[in-house]
Amino acid sequence: MLIDWFTVVAQALNFLILVWLMKRYLYKPILNAIAAREKLVAGELSDAAAKKTEAQKDRDEFQRKNEEFDRQRAALLSKATDEAKAERARLLDEARKAADVLSASRHDALNGEVRSLNQSISRRTQDEVFAIARKALADLATVSLEERIGEVFTRRVHSLNGKAKDCLASAIRTTSDPALLRSAFDMPAGQQAAIRNALNETFSADVKVRFETTPDLVAGIELSTNGQEIGWSISDYLASMEKSVGELLKSAPDVQ
Repeated sequence: MLIDWFTVVAQALNFLILVWLMKRYLYKPILNAIAAREKLVAGELSDAAAKKTEAQKDRDEFQRKNEEFDRQRAALLSKATDEAKAERARLLDEARKAADVLSASRHDALNGEVRSLNQSISRRTQDEVFAIARKALADLATVSLEERIGEVFTRRVHSLNGKAKDCLASAIRTTSDPALLRSAFDMPAGQQAAIRNALNETFSADVKVRFETTPDLVAGIELSTNGQEIGWSISDYLASMEKSVGELLKSAPDVQ
C-alpha cells in the first residue's frame, strides 16, 4: 500500500489549522466565557455569603432585640403589677381609714348628742329644782327668819380673823367709798345699826355702809368693798350644790 504523503501533509496541515482556528475562535472564547462565568458565579457566591452573613447578623440582632424587648416587657409588666397592687393596697388602706374616721366621727357625734341631751335634761332639771328651791325659800322668808339671818351675819363679822380679816380691813382703809351691803330683804334700821357696830368693833374704825336690797340673794346678806367680799346666804349652798352636780355630769362616762 502506497502512502500519499501529500494528502497526509495536507490533512495534518488542515488539522493544525483547524486546531488553531478552534483554539482562537472557539476554545479560547469558551474558556474566557467559562472564566467570566466562574468569576461571576464566585462574585455572586461571595455576595450571597456576605448577604447571608449580614442576614444572620440581622437575625441575631433582631433576636437579641426581641429578647431584650421581652425582658423589658416582663420587667414593665412586673413593675406595673407591683404598682397596681401597691396602689390597690393604698386605696384600700385609705378607704379603710376614711371608713374608720367616718365611723369614729359618727360615734363621737352620737356620743356628743347623747351627752348634750343628758346635760340639757340634767341642766333643765337642776335649774328647775334650784328655781323652785329659791322661790320656796323666798316665799318662806319671814320677819323672824330675816332677823335670824342678820344675827348670823353679825356673828360672822365678829368671828373674822386671819387673812380674811386682814384683806377686808385693808380694803376698807384704802377706799373712800362706803362698803356695799346687799340683802335679799329690806333691812330694818335696828339690824343696820347692829351690822355697823359689828363692823366698827371688828375693824376698829368708823366703817361707812350703803345698804341695798337684792332679791337674787335668796335669804342672804353680802358685804363688798374695794374688791373684797364677805357674806352668807342660802344661795351659796345652792350654788355649791349646783357646782357639784355640774362636776358630776362632766365626770360621767361617755356612752359607748
